[in-house]
Amino acid sequence: MPRPQLEIGTYGEIRYSAIPTGYRARALFRDFDGKTREVERSGKTKGKAAQRLRDTFKDWTGSTTGEITRETKLKDLADVWMEQIRKDVREGTKSPTTATTYESILTRHVKPGVGELRVREATVMRLDRFLGALQSTIGPSTAKTARTALSGMLGLAARYDAVDSNPTRDTRRIPKSKKKPRALDAEERTKWLARVEANEKARRWDLPDLSRFMMAAGVRVGEALATYWEDIDFVAGTVDVTHTVVRVKGEGLLRKPRPKTESSLRALPLPSWALALLKRRWAEARKDGRSLASPVFASTVGGLRDPNNVLRVIREIRGGDDFIWLTSHNFRKTTATAMDDAGIPTRLIADHLGHSRVSMTQDNYLERKAVDPVTALALEGLLDNPSQPKTGDKPGS
Repeated sequence: MPRPQLEIGTYGEIRYSAIPTGYRARALFRDFDGKTREVERSGKTKGKAAQRLRDTFKDWTGSTTGEITRETKLKDLADVWMEQIRKDVREGTKSPTTATTYESILTRHVKPGVGELRVREATVMRLDRFLGALQSTIGPSTAKTARTALSGMLGLAARYDAVDSNPTRDTRRIPKSKKKPRALDAEERTKWLARVEANEKARRWDLPDLSRFMMAAGVRVGEALATYWEDIDFVAGTVDVTHTVVRVKGEGLLRKPRPKTESSLRALPLPSWALALLKRRWAEARKDGRSLASPVFASTVGGLRDPNNVLRVIREIRGGDDFIWLTSHNFRKTTATAMDDAGIPTRLIADHLGHSRVSMTQDNYLERKAVDPVTALALEGLLDNPSQPKTGDKPGS
């Protein structure tokens, strides 16, 4: 009767033979290409030779640079997956910010929480329990990012046939935090601009003009800080949004030649008051010897400003009172709300903000308004009025 074939990634009985320096241990190993190979290791004793052979098989099946198997630990799987993310960044298909976010989530939460589990142990129940605890203790945003990372990792494992299906898909969906969109109203705009105008540090960080520009253009803070003078067309009255500023580990601040998505590449018309602001700043920049290939909102030494530092100063200036809710995104919401109030179609607002989907604009940047009574008029003739009996009918008949 023929001997049963070994499973992929397993080895058979260890055999020993004496050699001048001790012992040689041999075993058949069924490799991941389906071929069975004989592998051998030697040692001074049978035990040491066997241990070296077992260690070889262990490294073979659990390697983080080679194949992924059911025995691979999630912390090692995370490293393999991150290498693919970094490759995507190098090829320009993913943002450096995305890689930084995932790396932080993996280091701070995923590896400490479930990193010692092996792929075969990453069940729906275990992952769901981990994500639920993360949502309760840290928050839904962190839990959602961790779920995305785990899904990517175990999707990779599935492509290596280390799991039959991705268990992350069956974990509970993590609801979005239901923060109501908030735009600055006229009084708040006046108050905020007065506050940053009166604050010496805010002026040093360009917050008065930066706040106005972001409300005029509706751009993200990284896009605003990546705007160069060559992007401004004073004749056409537009600004080209083609870059964003990101900090990349080991490289520092970079002006990335593509914003958040392809739809983020856009030319935006600016209101006259914003063009006047930019003309004033351009006159000052020329006096300082700045070229067209320099930032509109440059640092004190003429280079790029760090978006994270700008956001930190905004948090510092807003204090803990009536502007505790304010972030740079509220300037974008203010832009969107002003256009919505003016009757601009949502599709055009989405194009202005650089959203690929109108639903993103509607759900995250526009307030839900009272429904126009005209909707009822459109339905008036849909059915006969049940409150009015037809001619000849009697109540109760």
